[in-house]
Amino acid sequence: MSDTDDAADGGATPSTRAEARRVAQESSFQTHVRQARTDIEQHIEKARADFEQANERINERSGRNLLSAIAIGVLIGAAVLASLLFVKWLFLLFAIPAVLLGIYEFVRALQASGRRVDVVPHLIGGLLILLAAFFYGHWTHWVITYAVVAALIVIRLVAQMAARNGRRYGDVLADALVAGFVPLYVPLLASLALVLLRQEQGELWVLAMVAIAVAADTGAYAAGVAFGRHPMAPRISPKKTWEGFAGAALAAAVVAVLLGILMLHIPWWAALLFGVAILGSATIGDLGESMIKRDLGIKDMSSALPGHGGVLDRLDSILPSTVPALALYFLFFPMAV
Repeated sequence: MSDTDDAADGGATPSTRAEARRVAQESSFQTHVRQARTDIEQHIEKARADFEQANERINERSGRNLLSAIAIGVLIGAAVLASLLFVKWLFLLFAIPAVLLGIYEFVRALQASGRRVDVVPHLIGGLLILLAAFFYGHWTHWVITYAVVAALIVIRLVAQMAARNGRRYGDVLADALVAGFVPLYVPLLASLALVLLRQEQGELWVLAMVAIAVAADTGAYAAGVAFGRHPMAPRISPKKTWEGFAGAALAAAVVAVLLGILMLHIPWWAALLFGVAILGSATIGDLGESMIKRDLGIKDMSSALPGHGGVLDRLDSILPSTVPALALYFLFFPMAV
C-alpha cells in the first residue's frame, strides 16, 4: 500500500476499524434499548392514567373507593367464611366486636347531631343482648332485650334530670326514644343471627344469608354503575337506581338457588323464596340506614373501613335480613335432604 492510500484511510489499522464498528453497534443497541424502555414507560404511564380516570369516574358515580372497597370486602369475607365453615363458635369473635363498633358509630353519630345518648350503657346493653342470644334460650334473650331497652331509657331520663340544663321536653322525649331505638336496631337484629347460629347447621344458613345480602349489594353496585339511569328513591338515596335493583335481584336469585341446592339442600323454589326474602330485607335495610344518615346529615357512619364507610354501613343490609333468615330456617330446614 502506498503512502497516499494510508493517508486516505486516516492511518487506521484493521483492528481499529473493527473496534469503531463494534462501538457504533453497541451505541446503536443502547439507543434502541433506551427508546424501547421509554416507549414501555410511556405505555405504562398512559395505562395508569386511563385506569385512574376510569376509577375516578366509577368512584364519583358510586360514591365509593373501588379498590379499597374490594380489598376490605375480601378480607372481611375471608374472616366470615373461615369462622362459619371451620369452627362456628369463632364467628362470635368477629360478630360481637363488629356489632359493638356499629353501636359505637351509631351513638357517636347521634351525639354529633345533637341527641343526648350514653355510649357506655349502650355498649354494655348491646353485649348483654348478644350473649343472651347465643348462650341462653329464646325467653331469656327476649327478657334481657326488654330489660336493656327499659334500662337505657331510664338511664337517659335520670341523666337528664341530674343535668338540669333546661333542655326542652320535646328534645328529652326524642332522646328517650332514641335510647330505646338503638338496642332494637343494632344488637337485637344482630342477635337473631346468633340465635340462628345456635341451631343445627345454623352456621350454613348464616353464611347463606350473608352471601345473598353481599351478592345483592354487589349486583346493585355493578348494575347501577354500568346501567343506572332511573333513581329508585332519590330523596333517600340518590345513587340507588332501579337498574341497580334489577342487578341485585338477579345476583341474589342466582346465589340463593345455588347455595340452597348445593349447601342447604332445600328445594330450588324454597331457595329462591329465601333469596327473595333476603333481597327485600336487605334493600329495606339499605334504604332505611340511608334515611337515618340523611336525617343526621352525614354520608357515612364513620371512616373505619376505607371504601365502605363505617362498620354499620356494611351491616345495614345484613341486620334486617336476620329476621327472614331465622323465620325461613324453621320453615324450610325440615325440607333439607
